[in-house]
Amino acid sequence: MSMFRQVRGQLHAEQVPVEKIARKVGTPFYLYSQTAIVNQLTALQSAFAPIRPLICYSVKANGNLAILKTLVRRGAGLDIVSGGELFRARRAGCPPQRIVFAGVGKSPEEIRSALKARIFCFNVESIPELEAIEREAERLKQRAPVALRVNPNIKADTHHYITTGTAENKFGIPLADAEKLILSGSWGQFHRIDLKGFHLHIGSQITQTAPFVAAVERIAPMIERLRGRGVLIDWLNLGGGLGITYQSEAPLNPRILAGKLIPVLKRLNVRLIFEPGRFLLGNAGILVTRILYVKETRTKRFAIVDAGMNDLIRPALYGAHHGIVPVRPALPAGQAGKSGAGARKLRYDVVGPVCESGDFFAKDRRLPKLAAGDLLAVLSVGAYGFTMASHYNARPNPPEVLVKGKRMAVIRKRERPADLIRGEQIPRL
Repeated sequence: MSMFRQVRGQLHAEQVPVEKIARKVGTPFYLYSQTAIVNQLTALQSAFAPIRPLICYSVKANGNLAILKTLVRRGAGLDIVSGGELFRARRAGCPPQRIVFAGVGKSPEEIRSALKARIFCFNVESIPELEAIEREAERLKQRAPVALRVNPNIKADTHHYITTGTAENKFGIPLADAEKLILSGSWGQFHRIDLKGFHLHIGSQITQTAPFVAAVERIAPMIERLRGRGVLIDWLNLGGGLGITYQSEAPLNPRILAGKLIPVLKRLNVRLIFEPGRFLLGNAGILVTRILYVKETRTKRFAIVDAGMNDLIRPALYGAHHGIVPVRPALPAGQAGKSGAGARKLRYDVVGPVCESGDFFAKDRRLPKLAAGDLLAVLSVGAYGFTMASHYNARPNPPEVLVKGKRMAVIRKRERPADLIRGEQIPRL
């Protein structure tokens, strides 16, 4: 059940009216439901409980410390892709044995920091990266736990910008090459490397079970052959990519997915790691924005709002769809106090103030009649909203707010103009 719903003609986040939060913190702002986040994590943990999974939330989806702490307290680990995310993970109190480090371009400094922190493992994307980890581990006289990321050449039915498991993508090592590497004499040069297992990640926003099942079935024979040669494989990391509903998609049901995967994983005798991001946070957050002007031309009707593409880049970057609802819907004549669902709807382009034609949240969207001052909620913004925000057009970042039941808390303050120039200086040249 969504934690954002209309109650007596007003949009609520759990039990808090969104309009009340807007009066307190101003607009625009990001708003998250803690209950929605916890419910998604619990559903995934419960579905795969028979094989004791390690659920490592993908920090890149939303790295706010309050969000990370919410998940870590409930047994989640964290999937990181940079030294900055490692810093966030440690600051949020995540035990290092529940941190996995992914990403195709880890620097020597990042590798050293992760080794010193004694994280659970690195997801290794290439032989040169494996060599770099070996060098840093030798310098520190430590063992380096790794999972080889293999590319299974599985095509997921998703946007081409967020597919990652086909031969033309930059990610991972081809399946056959990984097996040859492990069985070759050259593997012996990696004296400091401990192979824990394999990592697969075939893309994002996947709403079908078939691609995940196909990926596991593709790698299963290799695991069995390696076991036959005395190579112990304890973990299989299936990455993230579990899809959510943005428009009319049917989201992945964790229990159905578990029913397909658990028998295969038990046969392989491997522990499971998942790295969900969007699945846990996507529908747990909204972006609340106020209409500045309604502008009509001969061919278009624009609702110009105070949030911009710098706050939510996905529509401009991917052509992504996000639902948009009025916080207090317009009511049909004579229907005061009732739902506004029957109000006549008009077509609007919902656009921001940024000086780019790509600064839009929706085009030709049917919405109740809008006016300056109205509040709109852009839905499904919990993942890849704030985390992809920028300061383009010198626009300070909005605040982030977390609700739980009847309570709310600001978990990131609104930036001020002075924050935009922090660290800058004018030199005497």
